[in-house]
Amino acid sequence: MRFHIQQESDIPASTQLYNQICFAIAARHFPPGHRLPSTRQLAMQTGLHRNTISKVYRQLENDGVVEAMAGSGIYVRDQQSQRDLRPAPGPRQKAVTDIDREVRQCVDGLLRAGCTLQQARELLTREIDWRLRCGARVLVSTPREDIGASLLIAEDLEPSLDVPVEVVPLEELESVLESSSNGTVVTSRYFLQPVEELARRHGVRAVAVDLNDFRHELDLLKELRAGSCVGLVSISPGVLRAAEVILHSMRGNELLLMTATPEVGSRLLALLRASSHVLCDRPSLPLVEQSLRANRSQLMRLPQVHCAQSYLGASTIDLLRKEIGLPSPVAAS
Repeated sequence: MRFHIQQESDIPASTQLYNQICFAIAARHFPPGHRLPSTRQLAMQTGLHRNTISKVYRQLENDGVVEAMAGSGIYVRDQQSQRDLRPAPGPRQKAVTDIDREVRQCVDGLLRAGCTLQQARELLTREIDWRLRCGARVLVSTPREDIGASLLIAEDLEPSLDVPVEVVPLEELESVLESSSNGTVVTSRYFLQPVEELARRHGVRAVAVDLNDFRHELDLLKELRAGSCVGLVSISPGVLRAAEVILHSMRGNELLLMTATPEVGSRLLALLRASSHVLCDRPSLPLVEQSLRANRSQLMRLPQVHCAQSYLGASTIDLLRKEIGLPSPVAAS
């Protein structure tokens, strides 16, 4: 294969040669183990100075495309063989090999789509840079009137993400993004549209997370006898409104329903007095238990308290990790 350098091109000659050699290797014109032309041969073929060609070969070697053998020449590296690079801590060697294959397939796909190797590098670098920006931090945002929903989302995300998680009311989100546009904005699907509009203006990603299906809690409600009084306690007024609609669709008027946010002590106490079963979220549980202890003498009977262990589904957290460029928990174990 012969290489041609367009002297009138705006692309530097060294870049032209680098891309052509990489393409020849990727297209298997130069298979693994193939000896590349000497700097003298390439200088005669392309008209480039031997120092320029040596610089291109050094870059190819640094990028792991070729390897130099002292006294012998420059050879195409066998990408299937074990690399000199040490695997990152965590994934097994088999996983590293699979990742290498996926990278090669990705590059091959870009080449088949008509990209040059330089374009493929730029596309991959841009995507990686984008994900690094997105993974710098997570901003959880809902309107101030339902900031409890943000707190529930953040509580589930913090143990699962290796990046800072910050709660920001929707009304303050624009000013926060103006000061720094690094990060991913997470919200409930109920508020996705206004959050997306703000995120788009500041060039950041907006992601909606899906709620837990609350199957255990719904099964419990289905089994309660007609006439039972159920109390729902949550730091999110939006959750309470949605739960009322769902419960009414399931049981109609068969159950008496009371709702309360934990900081309204009088309403919470009335709920605890009347309810046979209380369902709450994790942030509300300590206040529910504290109110039960403080008012034990006023209660004819203690309600059964059921605490929902999570607000978000496990799959939506895993998808978010992928969105912001974090490895899945399985791969990292």
